[in-house]
Amino acid sequence: MSAVKVAFVGKGGSGKTTLAALFARHLAARCLPVLAIDADINQHLGAALGRDADTPPPVKPLGEHLLTIKDYLRGDNPRITSADRMVKTTPPGRGSRLLRVIEDNPIYAACVRDVGGVRLAVTGEFAAEDLGVACYHSKVGAVELLLNHMLDGPGEYVMVDMTAGADSFASGLFTRFDRTVLVCEPTVRSVGVYRQYASYARDFRVALSVVGNKIEDASDVEFLREHIGGDLLTWFSRSGYVRRAERGTVCPLAELEPANQAALAQLAEAVDDTVQDWAAFTRWAHEFHRRNAAAWANERAGADLTDQIDPEFRMGAQAVSEPTVVGC
Repeated sequence: MSAVKVAFVGKGGSGKTTLAALFARHLAARCLPVLAIDADINQHLGAALGRDADTPPPVKPLGEHLLTIKDYLRGDNPRITSADRMVKTTPPGRGSRLLRVIEDNPIYAACVRDVGGVRLAVTGEFAAEDLGVACYHSKVGAVELLLNHMLDGPGEYVMVDMTAGADSFASGLFTRFDRTVLVCEPTVRSVGVYRQYASYARDFRVALSVVGNKIEDASDVEFLREHIGGDLLTWFSRSGYVRRAERGTVCPLAELEPANQAALAQLAEAVDDTVQDWAAFTRWAHEFHRRNAAAWANERAGADLTDQIDPEFRMGAQAVSEPTVVGC
């Protein structure tokens, strides 16, 4: 069984968050270590996992603890002189603290709570004071830092509910995942989002699986097969269980329709078959850090932040045996 970082993406209204919650609950029900992160501009994953919609979120947003996150992750890395010098793309190096999916650390203590049996962190909502002055991608910078430093081991999962559409390609965050699950309705608009995402993903060798949703009959499946082809992994039918959940009643997972339970198991099997490519993970981390440094970060910092790249460090199993890596 592999360790996997998996993203859920799709057109708004496709059921992306609903299926992400079902997947996270499926893993937790198997007693597997899973960390779920809500990185959507609409913060609904907690409710989909079973939190009462009228109850305030039980976790503090990651964005409210960004300095704490940076200071912890930089550890004793001599290339990063202060937390203020870290940006969202700063990669780990020798001396950095690496994260495990389940461990005790100040980031998890502040920002991770159990919701419906799933450990959840959230980016935080796009607030009124952000309108016109901030980009939502600033909210997910903490997620990118966490994933850059996440050394997930066999049988461990990090699942991120991403913002709708192809917006994740506005940063290098899409390269942080071992597999991306695109939720697609049998509609022209939803297939259009798939085509846009697939065209971008192909250039970066992103492992992409498409899951059909809101399927009513065989013609819906044939429509998806015609337009998606081999990327179509499985599909979920219209569901009374899901409809009740969307109305605020999250029932035990055993009550999900058998056909949809089978689809969930098929998705989990595909995720488990994913092979992590730590060399590519490291290579793209360095590449997007260089791009961001050149585009804006060097000017903001008044220094060349590409010096933060440690060419001798590689993420992967070997990282835990390097004596200069702190906190693994």
